[in-house]
Amino acid sequence: MRTIAVYPGSFDPPTVGHLDIIDRSSRVYSRVIVAVARNIRKNVWFTPAERMAMLRKLTRTYTNVEIDSFRGLLVDYARDKGAHVVMRGLRAISDFEYEFQMAHMNKKLASEVDTVFMMTGERYSYISSNIVKEIASFGGKIDDLVPPLVKKEVLKKIEKRRKA
Repeated sequence: MRTIAVYPGSFDPPTVGHLDIIDRSSRVYSRVIVAVARNIRKNVWFTPAERMAMLRKLTRTYTNVEIDSFRGLLVDYARDKGAHVVMRGLRAISDFEYEFQMAHMNKKLASEVDTVFMMTGERYSYISSNIVKEIASFGGKIDDLVPPLVKKEVLKKIEKRRKA
């Protein structure tokens, strides 16, 4: 049986932790759809198109990974894509409570869609997109937190914000 997994997130910006989950998921599922959420509750730096472009470049070597975006309910998107798995990365216990609640609500809304949690690699457990943006905003080094392509885009975004 071919299993399609959706890995949703804001990916603003994509981090090495995100890439760890994508890599490991690609070895478990026959197809992984990395779905950029258009979440109006978050203060994003990058447009969905910019995030998708970065992710496409970063995942171009994976034959079973595709990049897409969605708005609305995740379970509706998963159904539309024929996915039965929602992949979620967990960094720490603090992530679990929110993710646990969302997994149960998603199950209530779509009983055929299961949520699978994957612990991020230990060396990535402290990394979040928000931390990356904050460190970079204050001139801190983000080399170990994001791929070089993302670092370049983050620094360009900071420079553009400073000039505005």
